[in-house]
Amino acid sequence: MEKTKELQKVEEQFETFQILDEKGKIVNKEAMPELSDEQLKEMMTRMVYTRIWDQRAISLNRQGRLGFYAPVAGQEASMIGSQFALDKKDWILPGYRDIPQIYYHGLPLHQAFLWSRGHFQGGQVPEGVRIMLPQIIIGAQITQTAGVAMGLKKDKEEQVAVTYTGDGGASQGDFYEGMNFAGAFNLPAVFIVQNNRFAISVPVEQQSAAKTIAQKAVAAGIHGQQVDGMDILAVYAATEEARNRGIEGNGPTMLELMTYRYGPHTMAGDDPTRYRTSEEDDEWEKKDPIVRFRKFLEGKKLWSEEEEEKIVEQAKEDIKAAIKEADGAPKQKVTDLIDITYSDQKPTNLDEQREQYEKKESK
Repeated sequence: MEKTKELQKVEEQFETFQILDEKGKIVNKEAMPELSDEQLKEMMTRMVYTRIWDQRAISLNRQGRLGFYAPVAGQEASMIGSQFALDKKDWILPGYRDIPQIYYHGLPLHQAFLWSRGHFQGGQVPEGVRIMLPQIIIGAQITQTAGVAMGLKKDKEEQVAVTYTGDGGASQGDFYEGMNFAGAFNLPAVFIVQNNRFAISVPVEQQSAAKTIAQKAVAAGIHGQQVDGMDILAVYAATEEARNRGIEGNGPTMLELMTYRYGPHTMAGDDPTRYRTSEEDDEWEKKDPIVRFRKFLEGKKLWSEEEEEKIVEQAKEDIKAAIKEADGAPKQKVTDLIDITYSDQKPTNLDEQREQYEKKESK
């Protein structure tokens, strides 16, 4: 299919934004965000912590101690860098892979594990933590984000609503509807697409004829940008700019973060070797976000092997404690689910069912 000159001109506008190259060298000094040494180290700490968390979660899943789990290794920069640019009063509407972002936004770790197990206490978000629960329906969080952003605008809050999906989510109708609504009403929303190139198993080239996902923002009349999602500084800078654009009344933004998940789509039987080559895996591992940022920090004398090992051990201890706390949650009962489904005025038939289940549970 030949593309028109007009379409080619549009696509040429979306070059990948990058600050750090694969060797950890700054290649875009003008775009370097203003971050203190402590903030830089904290971002690295969170990426290392998340990588260890991911490894342990995969092991726990294989042992039958976790339920649903979607691996995140390789996507630490896109997740941590974007959340780090937010204010705690901003709203996050995550997809099912985006647990690290809501953890760093305030969800306790043991509740993240309970959510994975399907326990209702995993969904009891602490007061003041501005997150929605991870969305299982692909793309549904996009339209919800437009709604939350509308509420923020009406309440005149200087905050944004941020949502995450993958390249597969960008093929859903909700993706276009949510962005179009946000654009039409000039809402403070940030739509983040973590393009890991395969959705579940379908190459992005077969999902869309568009050269980039970022260019799809044009149809919604909003700002779009493609970012190196393995570069945490570029992700941070792009998200910070998008947030500022939203709170200043200059409309929503769609960010396409080019990244790569090393593991399967989820632990529910996906086998990535069936649709990815080892050569492709090797090529993307050279762009590893942790290795890249480690080189950058070591060049600034801000990081050491000993420092990283302390974080690794701390992550292991925290995860062990969180799992123990999750194990201590009361066994979930049918009556619990009936009780929390309605805040008041339960239907009569549910009251009757509750009585029946209460008798069974008391035996």
